[in-house]
Amino acid sequence: MAHQGRCSAAILSTILLLCLHPLASVSARAAIYTVGDDSGWTFTIEDWTKGKKFKAGDILTFNYYPTFHNVAVVDLKGYKSCSASSTAKIYDSGKDRIKLSKGRNYFICSFPGHCEEGMQIAVYAH
Repeated sequence: MAHQGRCSAAILSTILLLCLHPLASVSARAAIYTVGDDSGWTFTIEDWTKGKKFKAGDILTFNYYPTFHNVAVVDLKGYKSCSASSTAKIYDSGKDRIKLSKGRNYFICSFPGHCEEGMQIAVYAH
């Protein structure tokens, strides 16, 4: 009887590993992008996304001086109006890593005037 329990546990473990394996390989393939490349998260960056193909789960790294900038994750309304709502997630470490969600992802600098000067990007992740 004890042998049957060990076999059942081994089979269950194998099935679980096989089911989780595709998830592990997806996360292993996530790309990491540095926003703005060598220039970092700065003004007039809106065109940085052109020509890039993003996937859900990819990581955007925002490098900047936290004394002068931040990164606010906003919705379309916040993106268009260059304003972060009170519920917007604000990053301010200067080396932020943000995982992309499927669909549209919007980011702005919420320091006064910075978004209006081009510190905003919209990223579509497949």
